[in-house]
Amino acid sequence: MNKPSIAALLAVVVFAFTASASAQETEIRVVDEVIAQVNEGVITLSRVKREMKAIIDQEVSEGKSREEAERLLEEKKGELIANLINEELVLQRAKEIKLDSEIDATLNRRLLEIMQNANIKTLEALYQEMERQGINPQEMRDVWRRQITRDLVIQQEVQRAEYWRPTNSEVRTYYEANKQRFTKPETVSVSEIFLSFAGRNEGVVRENAKQLLTRLRAGEDFAKLQKENSDPGQLTQGQGKAERLVVADLVEVISKPLAGVKVGGFTEPIEIDQLGIILLRVDAREAASSESEFNENAVRSAMLQARFPEAQKAYMSNLRKDAYIKLNEEYRPLVAPLLFAEERNEKATKN
Repeated sequence: MNKPSIAALLAVVVFAFTASASAQETEIRVVDEVIAQVNEGVITLSRVKREMKAIIDQEVSEGKSREEAERLLEEKKGELIANLINEELVLQRAKEIKLDSEIDATLNRRLLEIMQNANIKTLEALYQEMERQGINPQEMRDVWRRQITRDLVIQQEVQRAEYWRPTNSEVRTYYEANKQRFTKPETVSVSEIFLSFAGRNEGVVRENAKQLLTRLRAGEDFAKLQKENSDPGQLTQGQGKAERLVVADLVEVISKPLAGVKVGGFTEPIEIDQLGIILLRVDAREAASSESEFNENAVRSAMLQARFPEAQKAYMSNLRKDAYIKLNEEYRPLVAPLLFAEERNEKATKN
């Protein structure tokens, strides 16, 4: 199996990193100034310039002329500064609620995933490969850390709160009013044998999986072979069985081998890159239908999706209300109307 390149695996952050690095290397040095003080932090002119250059470079790479990209971004300069102030507040909030260890763990998992997909054994080797491709590892980590921090704060302080905010009665009422949105999905129930690659020769594991499949199809007892051979299941989260998995929610590496397998049948060995081999027995199937079905998680998720944009606006508004934000007078007319738009709307509504 061909491994993807580091550049491909880092595509999600390559622009953010390389544009920022390019800006630092080529930008004409200026006397820095503070555009905004945000509690103990500051938004500086140099930071704004780096962000602007990164965005302009991206627009140019997508076909715009540099002059057009610069003109359009200049019109949105106030929005950019307001966004940086909001980001600074979120980063500060992460420290207040002590997310550092979770942020580090998430970042390390992301790096490990890249190493596994690229078949790189050590972090040092990964960093060397990044540098070979023109990516500064530390600056890449900083970009990802900011992204992860924003995501975790919003997940914990907005999404989680909004998910559980509706009472059971409100969830049921929402379902009754929107039954057509909650039709019965196609589901599949499975039992799993998982053969891990960890500490083993991958070729031997693959051969063992083929032999087990042959024995299963010959009629040997699944539960017995599962007990004797299986490591804690991946798809079934160590339980060995999983009931009513929604087919549409399964990743392609699982859903594709399962397609067309009848109840009582087995999939071909499913290789999970760098992890091991999965064998699945289909225990039950339920076809999708237009019949409505109450599922609390699905209903709460739908309610969250509908409420999230306003909830996030309210959350950021509250962060700003509790913060000390001092704008440079030169930039105040550009930034204040955008930064405090929600607060002004709320005040106008109350009046």
